[in-house]
Amino acid sequence: MQNLLPEPPATLLPAHDEADAALAAAEESGSDEALAEVAAHHPTYSAGWAALAARAFTAGQVVPAYAYARTGYHRGLDQLRRSGWKGHGPVPWSHEPNRGFLRCLYVLSRAADEIGEADEAARCAQFLRDCDPAAADALASN
Repeated sequence: MQNLLPEPPATLLPAHDEADAALAAAEESGSDEALAEVAAHHPTYSAGWAALAARAFTAGQVVPAYAYARTGYHRGLDQLRRSGWKGHGPVPWSHEPNRGFLRCLYVLSRAADEIGEADEAARCAQFLRDCDPAAADALASN
């Protein structure tokens, strides 16, 4: 069976240069507090939440990782909707401003799996792959 409906256009989130610069400085400092400041000063910026989530997950702090990733995921959904996303369609990894949301989705899947939320972990993993298989592949290889 062939789908005759066209796929919706890719959703491209807007750049956030000020938050990008703050995140780069925070990551260079290596400080959890600096990352937390980025999230506090730019709460709609999913990349800040993704950095916090990834750092917490790597440190074995699964519950904080889950919370940070879920926050960034929801803030990203809000931005996607404001950018015209209707609940489905590509969110390309190749577009740098989309990566914060996609990273949050990836860590959310992993953290959900770690706390025994297998259904949520599978849904998030599938959603990531539906957004862009390249994102799933790139994040899994890191």
